[in-house]
Amino acid sequence: MRTHQVFPLPLLLVIASVASENASTSQGCGLDLLPQYVSLCDLDAIWGIVVEAVAGAGALITLLLMLILLVRLPFIKDKERKRPVGLHFLFLLGTLGLFGLTFAFIIRMDETICSIRRFLWGVLFALCFSCLLSQAWRVRRLVRQGTSPASWQLVSLALCLMLVQVIIATEWLVLTVLRDTKPACAYEPMDFVMALIYDMVLLAITLAQSLFTLCGKFKRWKVNGAFILVTTFLSVLIWVVWMTMYLFGNSLINQGEAWSDPTLAITLAASGWVFVIFHAIPEIHYTLLPPLQENPPNYFDTSQPRMRETAFEEEMHLPRAYMENKAFSMDEHNAGTIPTAPPSHTGRHHW
Repeated sequence: MRTHQVFPLPLLLVIASVASENASTSQGCGLDLLPQYVSLCDLDAIWGIVVEAVAGAGALITLLLMLILLVRLPFIKDKERKRPVGLHFLFLLGTLGLFGLTFAFIIRMDETICSIRRFLWGVLFALCFSCLLSQAWRVRRLVRQGTSPASWQLVSLALCLMLVQVIIATEWLVLTVLRDTKPACAYEPMDFVMALIYDMVLLAITLAQSLFTLCGKFKRWKVNGAFILVTTFLSVLIWVVWMTMYLFGNSLINQGEAWSDPTLAITLAASGWVFVIFHAIPEIHYTLLPPLQENPPNYFDTSQPRMRETAFEEEMHLPRAYMENKAFSMDEHNAGTIPTAPPSHTGRHHW
């Protein structure tokens, strides 16, 4: 009997130790998860799970769009729609990078994560804004002249514009981390925003350029310009909101350090979805449409001669009711023209 009473004691100690470990870990996360990745599954900080789900769904949609465009590429016959395909892939690649960078602002910071944040934020946005600017330049040419620049010109312009931000971000990291030997995570919010001035310039130029895409004689391309205008306008709103919150709003509500990462993560996910919904999907849909006919027949134009008009009217038999009505009207017309007999004199009587 003593053995039966002593045997459960080690089991109770194991259960107590496991319970203490679960109490020390975050709710929703496993025991073997590194503390750096706790925000990805912590139910107490629900913002990380929500932003993670939104960014993951956006990344899947972006990959699906890239796959659709790659599969349907041989079936695109219109040369004006086929020219920006390379630019579409470049834009989708930048959008996919934004969704992926969102996870870097959810997990806990270290020197590597901070370097990735500081470098890729400006570079990825510069890539997306450069693609939008190249698209605006293309649509403006199409609206006014009916022809667009070559594919290599569009891609080269976007890459060259992006390389400027690559140089800026590299110089910022080299001067602060390597030369001044400061930690990669030791930077002020104002320094982070100042390193993105070139991105703001690209966004402003794209917004101005997209306004000119609505003026021209080739009206069928103005829809593309309208989507570029909506995308850039929404991007301007997002940037105004996140910079206001990041620089001033979080500190005013005494949440400067706690809400900095959620603000930047939400900005990345929201910008990615704006790019997907208002630019990538409409552009890819318009690219995959069948080519328009050069001179489609207008069946409602009465000035054009009808085909087989004479043969059709010769073979057509008028209905019997119509012929009877026609004959009746002719009889009435003839009756109106027949002179009437002179009136008879009733005074005379012939016996």
